[in-house]
Amino acid sequence: MRKHVFVSLATLLGLLALTGIASAQEPPPQGDGIVRILYFYSVDCPHCQVVEQEVLAPLQAEYGDRLDLRKLEIGDPINYELLVRTEEYFDVAPERRGLPTVVVDGQVLIGEDEVRRRLCCLIETCLAEGGTAWPDIPGLAEALQHEHGVEDLPFGPTGEDGICEMEEATACETEAPIWAAYFYQVGCQECSRAEIDIRYLRSRYPQLIVEEFNIYDDLPLAQWLAQRVGREGDLHAPAFFVGDDALIGEGEITPQNLEALMEKYAATGAEKVWADFDAESSTEGLVARFRALGPLTVVVAGLVDGLNPCAFATLVFFIAYLAASQRKGSEILAVGGAFTLGVFLAYLLVGLGLYKVLDWMGNTLTTLGRWVYGLTALFCAVLAVLSFMDYLKARQGRLEEMSLTLPSALKNRARAVVRAGQRARAYVAAAFVTGLLVSLLELACTGQIYLPTLIFVASIPALRTRAYAYLLLYNLFFILPLVVVFGLAYFGTTSMQLGLFLKRHTATVKLGTALVFAALAAWLGSTLL
Repeated sequence: MRKHVFVSLATLLGLLALTGIASAQEPPPQGDGIVRILYFYSVDCPHCQVVEQEVLAPLQAEYGDRLDLRKLEIGDPINYELLVRTEEYFDVAPERRGLPTVVVDGQVLIGEDEVRRRLCCLIETCLAEGGTAWPDIPGLAEALQHEHGVEDLPFGPTGEDGICEMEEATACETEAPIWAAYFYQVGCQECSRAEIDIRYLRSRYPQLIVEEFNIYDDLPLAQWLAQRVGREGDLHAPAFFVGDDALIGEGEITPQNLEALMEKYAATGAEKVWADFDAESSTEGLVARFRALGPLTVVVAGLVDGLNPCAFATLVFFIAYLAASQRKGSEILAVGGAFTLGVFLAYLLVGLGLYKVLDWMGNTLTTLGRWVYGLTALFCAVLAVLSFMDYLKARQGRLEEMSLTLPSALKNRARAVVRAGQRARAYVAAAFVTGLLVSLLELACTGQIYLPTLIFVASIPALRTRAYAYLLLYNLFFILPLVVVFGLAYFGTTSMQLGLFLKRHTATVKLGTALVFAALAAWLGSTLL
């Protein structure tokens, strides 16, 4: 009897096990097995082209019909409006908006870096779950009814049709023209998105006439308009003035705020308020403020603007590599000095008029800047990981296994090349060029008022000498934080006492280094979003 009970129990357990296995092998409830993706891009966006060629095309080739990818070029007002509604639907912060934008399964990926990192994994996850549906974005169904792709859609104004250009404003005469002044700055990434928003606005409101100004060339006008609406205290680019209103910065220049201004002035229009601008008196006011500008104010402005995370990150990367290669202090001094000299000369040249060349380069500078930021952020992230691994090894007493040091064979080879002088010269040249380039790319993030003021006043012959002296003083104190950084690095590689201290506290130093690199990588990465 007992034997039969055991047999029955064993049989029952076996059936339960088989049932469990069968149920585990049954796929979860499936949809139609298709992942639906919205891809917003602009024909003027180099990062969009890279994403389309290097990310989307391979994914489409791999997954075929299992991907339903809808490409939406925001030059079409309908697609732009859909992008704005998408950003509203998913509560995308104004400072995070950018291109390309990819929407899949309720996730919004913005920028080339995030699309590269996350899209493939999201697609695999969604396919495993049986596909996705389109999000409930207002107006999405109507936008997706077009069968032949966004490129061939026959709606909406294209090119310059229906848009009032300054050169032909008389062709756009309406009962209530809306005049607006837009100020931009060379290399300003936020300005690029603001210009897209304004371009769309002009397609919606043919009576809108936008006059664009480089803030370096027209600072007196910008300050006059800002003072007129009580915003002189926070003036910076991008800035948009219309009637008695102003939107300043990426947080304010949003489609919603621009639309609200157009609705406010649609019936009455907005006159060209700067037609009454007295350039001479405004210049006198700017000159008076310049005369009241003491050397101490210029020194403080230079120091504050000199606390530049991107420049720090790049310089620290150079020094970290040299230290890992066990280079001598003199080489660190040469590389740090070359990098700092590049930064100094860049700002000096901008003050002497190079910004006009940068303005001519247009979006090329912005694109180049995103590449430099991205690569530097990647380098910092790698160094953060390696430093943390070294921290763990140092705590275990395995100092000889630390990552941020080169293999012996490579060290010997590097030393041989350095003795020949070639590698050292190459590092110095690379550091100089990098310092020059990084400074030009960071131009929009530093010296928002002081630098344009000095540049403008330098155009006045009677004040040129003093303006150039202040420009030189500003630049000297702008590079002072960098001098301190590579000076400490030089001292650290030549001081025996400091070397012994660092050796005794290797784990702590490595942990601190990892945190610094991680913070720099996060900050640089955030600028790309």
